[in-house]
Amino acid sequence: MRIAGTAHGPERSGATRVALADDSYLVRQAMRQVLDGVDGIEVVAVCEDGAALMEAVDRLLPAVVVTDVRMPPSGDDEGIRIAAALRASHPEVGVVVLSQYLEPRYGVDLLAEGAEGRAYLVKERIHDRAELVTAIEVVARGGSMIDPRMVEMLMHPERDRESSILSELTPREFDVLREMAHGKSNAAIAETLVLTKRAVEKHVGSIFLKLGLKDEELVSRRVAAVLAYLADDTTV
Repeated sequence: MRIAGTAHGPERSGATRVALADDSYLVRQAMRQVLDGVDGIEVVAVCEDGAALMEAVDRLLPAVVVTDVRMPPSGDDEGIRIAAALRASHPEVGVVVLSQYLEPRYGVDLLAEGAEGRAYLVKERIHDRAELVTAIEVVARGGSMIDPRMVEMLMHPERDRESSILSELTPREFDVLREMAHGKSNAAIAETLVLTKRAVEKHVGSIFLKLGLKDEELVSRRVAAVLAYLADDTTV
């Protein structure tokens, strides 16, 4: 693991501290080069596996982690496991997960414990400095960002997308969906919106129906609805 603060001079006061992790040396260097010199961002660690990344988080307390989804030691879903572990041990740390390919199950698993402070991007996006920086800034504030192409894979591809996918929702249904995107349960949504739990359940059912979400094994309807909310330009 390389510690950026000691290798590249003093820490920049007030900057968002970021730890990077990928088992590919070339990808690590690419991410580092993309972020070097960005005002307001300081890379404090560059790690080659999940164990080194978790150690760096414990010692350096970054605000955001940018990690590959597949790394040692677990291999297949290390980035998702890291995101889940940090949700428990360091809930204030934002996580940007990068994947070589669009894999819906990873996006679903990433949001399983809530959408706040989480982003999922395809690796090709890291070549766009603005895209990666935006993801870092969003999760640092507790927001969420999901690659829109993943949502299209989860939803019906034949659906007319010239208008917003959420345009059929009533204002109250949109309020409920927004609270769902914050990871809240039906009971918590009811308390926030001053509704009965039964009313929230009816709104949730209506949301699923209008978005054309079936209860399929690939993805829960609740998570798919949240993904649709996060990817829709009108909600930004």
